[in-house]
Amino acid sequence: MRRSLITVALAVALAATCILSLFLGSRPNGITDVAAVLVGNGDDYLTSVVDSRIPRTIMGVIVGAALAVSGTLIQGITRNPLGEPGILGIGVGASASVVTGTAILGALGATSTMVFAMLGAVVAVMIVLGLGGRSQARGVVPLVLAGAVVSAVLYAYINAMVLLKPGVFDSYRFWMVGSLAGVQLEHLTKLFIPLIVGTLLALGVARSMNALALGDETAISLGFNVGRTRLVGIIAAALLAAVATAIAGPISFVGLAVPHIIFALFGEDFRWRIPAAILGGALALVAADILARTLIRPQELMVGIITAFIGAPFLLVAVRRGAVMQ
Repeated sequence: MRRSLITVALAVALAATCILSLFLGSRPNGITDVAAVLVGNGDDYLTSVVDSRIPRTIMGVIVGAALAVSGTLIQGITRNPLGEPGILGIGVGASASVVTGTAILGALGATSTMVFAMLGAVVAVMIVLGLGGRSQARGVVPLVLAGAVVSAVLYAYINAMVLLKPGVFDSYRFWMVGSLAGVQLEHLTKLFIPLIVGTLLALGVARSMNALALGDETAISLGFNVGRTRLVGIIAAALLAAVATAIAGPISFVGLAVPHIIFALFGEDFRWRIPAAILGGALALVAADILARTLIRPQELMVGIITAFIGAPFLLVAVRRGAVMQ
């Protein structure tokens, strides 16, 4: 009953935040003005403003949910409370690909950036799995080490490129912070299949993740295939994080902090944690985007800055109070 009530509360809070997102921005709008736009009676300027907020809100829900579920799976698979999608090299892989595309083709448009980011994220994960995934018998340590090595190499490559080609940095520096500005619903059509596949795999592996949390030997004794569970979980986490990064760029702390909050509220059962992470991640990112639009009106911040400023202190407080999972 407690978990059900918290889930309903998260859903209601998410719905309220999404509605609020249509009203708040770099320019404050009255309730009647926005309501007039929604029924088709608003002026042209306000209609364009609200029309830009609708896809931004929807994409915020998708990106936040994807990052939170990805982080939940990574923390469960690695049994590392500091685990997050970046541990597989997803963000840095996407960044390296965008830098490469910019260096070759010049400034990339939104669609081209998204395609390069998605490809780079997937390739990075494949390399990490190729280097560390064969050592399943020794647990996840080789996988984590492979992720660290690949990330270090790609970071060095990115730094070399932006130093050799300053023009690359000019266009890359805005994308690398993470933002929902300018996103379009049309972008989702190119990422719909990996988004759905990743979500279904995450929900389908929840029961096996519960067994994995008991330890490899216990999971095996209960009849679960540990290697297959890890592989499916990693594929799901990689797909979801790659989609989120392709849409909005590397956004930090959502995939790290939100899973801790969900764990504190719902306990260790992944059958509750994964659906709750969908709601919690969406709520966190949409709320952060509202702050990004309103804190320094009429200008706006990038949402990646807001998540970093809020997520880092929150996680530090949680660690000091012993609220994070052990």
